[in-house]
Amino acid sequence: MNKILISIGPFDIYWYSFLILIAVLIGCNIAINYARRLNIAQTVVIDMILGLVISAIIGARLYYVIFNFSLYKDSLLDIFKVWEGGLAIYGAVIAGIIYIWYYAKKKNISFIKMLDICSLSLLLGQAIGRWGNFFNSEAYGGITTYSKLKSMHIPPFIIKEMYIDGAYREPTFLYESIWCLIGVLILWYIRKKKIYKIGKQVSFYMIWYGIGRFIIESMRSDSLYLGNFRVSQIVSIILVVLGIIGNFIIYRNNYKKFNKNQTGGIDGRI
Repeated sequence: MNKILISIGPFDIYWYSFLILIAVLIGCNIAINYARRLNIAQTVVIDMILGLVISAIIGARLYYVIFNFSLYKDSLLDIFKVWEGGLAIYGAVIAGIIYIWYYAKKKNISFIKMLDICSLSLLLGQAIGRWGNFFNSEAYGGITTYSKLKSMHIPPFIIKEMYIDGAYREPTFLYESIWCLIGVLILWYIRKKKIYKIGKQVSFYMIWYGIGRFIIESMRSDSLYLGNFRVSQIVSIILVVLGIIGNFIIYRNNYKKFNKNQTGGIDGRI
């Protein structure tokens, strides 16, 4: 598989970088349009996104380098070659959340609401970004057979490129991309509902992506490890637990507001 999309003189544009850029542009547009529905100024979201993208890329790279430092210790300048691959999505998520918290506090706006705004964009970006892994021949799974891949109706061009190091591999990048796309459709439906419950979308993201990533990570042969444990599975468990707690808080708050409405209290919609 050729990693390079196009060469312009001495400059190479990689598929990985191109797909990340496409994911960012589409995600930004979705976030801005949704923020408008929540009466949040477009300039506020654009300002946040600029810092968020930079923070996410740095976080994704640092996360990957920390757990793969042996690959870079003899050539530290290679750490900066992000266009060649080596970005860990959980690093981007962690750094992104920290930046959104900082930005929300600075602008005195709802931190959870800003996470809701970014949730669908992030999930769609992950679905697109996984194809960058395909072109880089990474994020694949254990050894399998051609017949199994064919029986799963996986497109021939993917099966062909999954022949790595003398054996066919599970296209775990594809599994995760499809999982994320299904999650995007569910989140899109949630957004179409008339009543907006703050925190519902980010809680869904945490649970949905956490479960999918935990399962898919167990199939991968290039996982990052902390001792004998896969780092991404540890983070996935934390993400799911936080999502469940978030959903519980949302349910409890709405239950209280419903009871107030029944006794002539305030409206339970947010």
